[in-house]
Amino acid sequence: MAIIAVLDFGSQYTQVIARRIRECQVLTRIYHYTTPASKLAEEGVAGVILSGGPASVLADESPRPDPGVFQLGVPVLGICYGLQLMATMLGGKVGHSSRREYGRGLLTLDALDSPLLKGIPSDTRVWNSHGDKIEKLPAGFTQAASTENSSFAAVEDRDRLFFGLQFHPEVVHSDHGREILENFIFGICGCTKNWTMSGYIDKAIDEIRQTVGDKNVILGLSGGVDSSVAAALVHRAIGPQLTCVFVDNGLLRKDERQKVENLYASNFNLNLKVVDATDKFLDALAGITDPETKRKTIGHVFIDVFEESIREIGEVNFLGQGTLYPDVIESVNIAGNPSAVIKSHHNVGGLPEKMNLQLLEPLRELFKDEVRALGAELGLSKEVLWRQPFPGPGLGVRVIGEVTAERLEVLREADAILEDEMYRSDLYYNLWQSFCVFLPVRTVGVMGDERTYDNVIALRLVESIDAMTADWANVPHEVLQTVSNRIINEVKGVNRVVLDISSKPPSTIEWE
Repeated sequence: MAIIAVLDFGSQYTQVIARRIRECQVLTRIYHYTTPASKLAEEGVAGVILSGGPASVLADESPRPDPGVFQLGVPVLGICYGLQLMATMLGGKVGHSSRREYGRGLLTLDALDSPLLKGIPSDTRVWNSHGDKIEKLPAGFTQAASTENSSFAAVEDRDRLFFGLQFHPEVVHSDHGREILENFIFGICGCTKNWTMSGYIDKAIDEIRQTVGDKNVILGLSGGVDSSVAAALVHRAIGPQLTCVFVDNGLLRKDERQKVENLYASNFNLNLKVVDATDKFLDALAGITDPETKRKTIGHVFIDVFEESIREIGEVNFLGQGTLYPDVIESVNIAGNPSAVIKSHHNVGGLPEKMNLQLLEPLRELFKDEVRALGAELGLSKEVLWRQPFPGPGLGVRVIGEVTAERLEVLREADAILEDEMYRSDLYYNLWQSFCVFLPVRTVGVMGDERTYDNVIALRLVESIDAMTADWANVPHEVLQTVSNRIINEVKGVNRVVLDISSKPPSTIEWE
């Protein structure tokens, strides 16, 4: 199967590039920019894309790939920093632009027969994000398109099949970006559409059976999309050799435990072990207010509880996880890198060796949208596959400040009301996330002619495609009014509801 390799130089859009290629039903993998060309050759890459990045090629020690990438004999596409890098390494010249280009720009085609820009209108809107530009092309390159501030917005060397774009075709703001990527993938690299979910299922089942043999697997089931699909896939492969463990950590949504038990034990006939560890988690979280410490504490307790479950179950050889591709991609540590880690994830890595288990991660090559497609092929319902994302540490990171049973109960009731109204108004599946946040402040209110001094609940309602960027959702005022009235009237201890109208960036979707 042909692979398009994306060399990551720290761009916030690197994963978006890979997603766009996968959407074309072509397999792509993201590689650290230092990956030797020999490894790419061994894996049979059909083309290479050099991503953007926060660095400048004019800076000392700016990240560079193995020069052998340009001797692989496969097409190469440089995007933004990737273009400037290619131009610099092949003998061109890059300089600081007197006028930086950020946001929308107008692309004008100069080479109407360009194989990369085939079928693109002569004038089209694109998305820029750069402060440097090419001043002199390397030998063999010609200009293919320009923008208001760059004569070399698209360049090409057709003999060596080297191409470069100063803008970002992978983002939705570039009007014909997908067509440009398709031109590169199919027209230039010669790939075919052979990355399908039905094919992936057959391949994954064979690999699971070969890996596991007659041994046993334990999998932590949260009720979310990732662990649910992983459980369904592993169960189809090995049946009763799989035991799923659902840990009630006291940080769950309202009635979550009952829903998981009803769905998986009854409908899927899975071996399901439910562990009530509420007291252990809340005791460990007592007095902790720092968000990162909370996440790590929850992760450590989860591992302890899981180890106890393994000892009770008996002989277990593999630990199944719903790890996705974005979780296993190596972060590129570049100064100023916007893709740097924002917060830790307690369910990936860090598992103690004393567990003496091998990892089984059947979804580790998939993005979220692909996981949902896989789940649909496996027969999971829309209610499971299209549940809004829920953080691994649960409501523990939606209670700002110290986590207590009382605060959790207030948040849980408020969140249930919000979810109910999102379903009633047909908004639930149209939003990326809609949830409540408990704020550790009290405000004055009046209820029934009496003064109150109670808690504040914040509403976070966002629209997004992949959670890399997000904007607050313009929910109808009457819906917000109903949600606010219900929370204040029905949830004891709340007298004020506020709305978060921050975008990502600069804010994150979750508050902690």
